[in-house]
Amino acid sequence: MRVLLVGSGGREHALAKLIVSSRNTVELYVLADYANPGLRREAEATGGRLLAVNTSDPPAVVKVAEALSPDITVVGPEEPQFHGVTDALRERGFAVFGASRACSEVERSKVFGRYLMWKHGIPGRLHFTSFRSLEEAEEFVRYAGDVVVKPARQFGGKGVRVVRDTKAFLSEAKQRVKSSSVLRTFEELDALGEEYKVLVEQRVEGVEYTAQVVTDGSYVLPLPLVQDYPHAFELDVGYETGGMGSISGPGHLLPFVNEEEYETTERIVKQVLEKLQEETGDRYTGAFAGQMMLTGLWGPTVIEFYSRFGDPELSCLVPRLESDFLELLDRAARGALAGAKLEVSESTVSIVKAIAPVGYPASKSEASGHPVIVDEVRIRELGCHLLYASVEEGVGGGIYTKGSRAFEVVCAAEDYERAYRLTEAAMGYISSLDGWPLYHRSDIGSGWLIEARRREAERVRAVYRSKQLRGTLGESFTVWMPGKGIVASPLLSPLR
Repeated sequence: MRVLLVGSGGREHALAKLIVSSRNTVELYVLADYANPGLRREAEATGGRLLAVNTSDPPAVVKVAEALSPDITVVGPEEPQFHGVTDALRERGFAVFGASRACSEVERSKVFGRYLMWKHGIPGRLHFTSFRSLEEAEEFVRYAGDVVVKPARQFGGKGVRVVRDTKAFLSEAKQRVKSSSVLRTFEELDALGEEYKVLVEQRVEGVEYTAQVVTDGSYVLPLPLVQDYPHAFELDVGYETGGMGSISGPGHLLPFVNEEEYETTERIVKQVLEKLQEETGDRYTGAFAGQMMLTGLWGPTVIEFYSRFGDPELSCLVPRLESDFLELLDRAARGALAGAKLEVSESTVSIVKAIAPVGYPASKSEASGHPVIVDEVRIRELGCHLLYASVEEGVGGGIYTKGSRAFEVVCAAEDYERAYRLTEAAMGYISSLDGWPLYHRSDIGSGWLIEARRREAERVRAVYRSKQLRGTLGESFTVWMPGKGIVASPLLSPLR
């Protein structure tokens, strides 16, 4: 089977590994924005090759597809979807796994995704409001209390600013932080020409996790739950990144999410997909994910949506998969997913850790251009997988950082303690050649952090179950606002 994979990074390397493990004979071609050596190697091992192209340019991608005539094209990242690459390929008659431009709006526009949930009364929704004007946004956050300030457009998992405003004696300092957050977010989105610039939403606390599915628009096939770690540094502090690692297992759950919460999450995801297709009039074919949080407000609560597999969430599947993943992608692309099953190793867990050059994510320029070396043989001897992400081949065959997460290491074992030791050992085989420091989160998958997540989950579980018994799930807080007195949350439903 001839497969065309569109994308350049670690998620695409994970997809490549899952695709070439098919029982079918695979000839893999990769369209990438840069010369990712891991993707090149996977393609050439099947008799295919890596081709450099702007993956968000529909005519350029279509031109290559017409020359290669692939049996299926798999579009990995979100930006090609946003720019209409999947639509252009389907218009030419190609079988494509990937959301259309209309369907991917649920990720591209956080305002659209939030509005969809409110319009159709889908559980797990947060109060929010959005702004086109900098002045309106700044005035609003003066009285909004605990809020999260986000870019209204998908921004690669970055740009989120959480402002916890609960101490009156810090109000002046917090106001400066809020104003700064709004200004920075506005400037980022204004440069992209977006209509809505700033999304301000209700801040909730709890345990985050990701629910990913494969769908052909009618049948939905859930993948095992994954927990992503978006913060740059240990103890969940520092900048929000695209994801510094993830964990998965045992089975389809996580140590801190129970079966009932899993089923509720699955229902939410299915409802969103159903209503999304009604709103757009377009069939959803591809991967879809809900970035969730277990909160006292609702239990399973939606933070945002992905119109593709998460990165590094998908990487957790590489050592655990027992099904033919290419067959699932192909059936989805052809509208024949009904009855398909996803088999994973029930007895193992997996941990993914990303390693990045210092400077990421705040200064991509400082983090770029550093030569790195990897002892992949030693990593394989540990039983782990190495995924190439934001690195490229230079003149003479050296590998250089491109400013983001450089590599991902994926290790599986019978328990988290063993998998954790393997990932930490594997990280020791990656280093820079010019002395520029690399960093990773050593706490991901550790026993103490997983136990902390369990305790947090139990705390919020007690709260939402109490609300459930009283019939008050989803009911929010009240605040005092000058000239209005006690009012409901100022983050109102868009249907007001």
